[in-house]
Amino acid sequence: MNNSEEYIYKNECYEIIGCCMSVHSELGAGFLEAIYQEALEFEFNREALPFEKEVGIEVSYRGEKLNKNYFADFICYGEIIIELKAVKTLEDSHYAQLLNYLKATEKKIGLLINFGAKSLQYKRVIM
Repeated sequence: MNNSEEYIYKNECYEIIGCCMSVHSELGAGFLEAIYQEALEFEFNREALPFEKEVGIEVSYRGEKLNKNYFADFICYGEIIIELKAVKTLEDSHYAQLLNYLKATEKKIGLLINFGAKSLQYKRVIM
């Protein structure tokens, strides 16, 4: 992977993570994921950050659309998939979930955000 691919949407990711840090600073750990999602939506609106919430992601098999969909917590700037968690620590399955979202949408970048730890955890995932 070259340097230009590694840092795509750098400023946008910085803004998103900043909003997540604000939410975690205010609420701390211990709430349900849905609470963090609502608070983050508030923060995105406050910062005038473009986003869509609970976006359906279609999956195809051999060229046919399947009936079951994934749902991304947010897609920001039309390109960055945000997957929220409220767990003690991130696990490989959380990372795999975001990779599946990226694969299904053919988007290049996602952020895995965990509000459940003592300090905010985030992982920038590039496809």
